[in-house]
Amino acid sequence: MSDDWQVLRQFTAARIAQGKAGVSLPTHEHLRFQLDHARARDAVHKALDVEKLTAQLNAPVLALTSQAGDRASYLKRPDWGRRLSAASKEIAERHRGDYDLALVIVDGLSALAIEENAAAFLGCLTPQLTDWSLAPLTIVTQGRVAVGDEVAQCLGARMVLVLIGERPGLSAPDSMGLYFTYGPAVGCTDERRNCISNVRPAGLRYPQAASRQLYLLREAWRRGLSGVSLKDESTDADTLDNAGNFLLSDESSL
Repeated sequence: MSDDWQVLRQFTAARIAQGKAGVSLPTHEHLRFQLDHARARDAVHKALDVEKLTAQLNAPVLALTSQAGDRASYLKRPDWGRRLSAASKEIAERHRGDYDLALVIVDGLSALAIEENAAAFLGCLTPQLTDWSLAPLTIVTQGRVAVGDEVAQCLGARMVLVLIGERPGLSAPDSMGLYFTYGPAVGCTDERRNCISNVRPAGLRYPQAASRQLYLLREAWRRGLSGVSLKDESTDADTLDNAGNFLLSDESSL
């Protein structure tokens, strides 16, 4: 029997049109689910290869750690992942200056996402920041989003952009998120942040993500704020490719 849903699978990695074998999934779909689940678990527990990432970045890097001493502690104590270790705080404070922006790379819940996307994304963004004073680039292991606030505060940066591995999904173990805060300081709450999610080749592509982030950076600088008071009003023409919406025919989109 034909299944009209099958044609839609070419447009999405979502688990649609999996078919049935009696009252269960077909064997190949069940195995596919188990493989994706294993990949997601691997992404959570994988250690970030800081040396390899530093080589990809081709720039001086401060390697820092959170207060979580290992992966098990990191997963059980989110609060430890939000603060720098004493030694890392001292390192960051030694590089204190007067900077516009701190770029902070954090492993988060998917080191795989950072290893595959961070360097390529920064390759699109940083050439457009030539007029900005950038703090030393930092990499934080066993970290969560809020650790970027303390890094920026120690470095003396007015704004912080955190690149972090997102919680893996069953079809996306390699998704990177961008969290941006104006006036970062320890204790900042999430409504002061702007987030751009799913940055990866199969999601929001690097040039489009860099374009959206640059818009937010410039508007935050001009207006002195970020978070719920700062909306992304960049036009779709700046950020979307020309593929169009596959759900709309050429005639219906006129």
